[in-house]
Amino acid sequence: LLNIIKKLANRIAKTKFASSAIKEGADLSAFKKKPTAKNYLGIFLVCCSYIIGLPAVGLIGAISISRHEPMLIIIGGPLLLIIAHLVFLAGMYLAGKKYVLVFFRWATRATLEKLM
Repeated sequence: LLNIIKKLANRIAKTKFASSAIKEGADLSAFKKKPTAKNYLGIFLVCCSYIIGLPAVGLIGAISISRHEPMLIIIGGPLLLIIAHLVFLAGMYLAGKKYVLVFFRWATRATLEKLM
């Protein structure tokens, strides 16, 4: 099993992404820089997506029950969840695009160095 893992790590290390991460010594120094307004907006949108998600669906469900209108939750529930997911994706794009790449480069380098 250990031999298979080492072979797999060597094959991954030969990819363009992994080899550049190892050669450049990818680290997490980008996290030390002050976030931009774009990053803050993204974090705000991610937080809003959690409010739009299940709490809003629960609220619309309660309203649907109290008014005896099942179509409100049948149509509104999935619609709210779709909107919440879109807001979350927009927030992740704004807040995390750069940081996700930095993190994955570092994680790739750190993992491969331990396995090889």
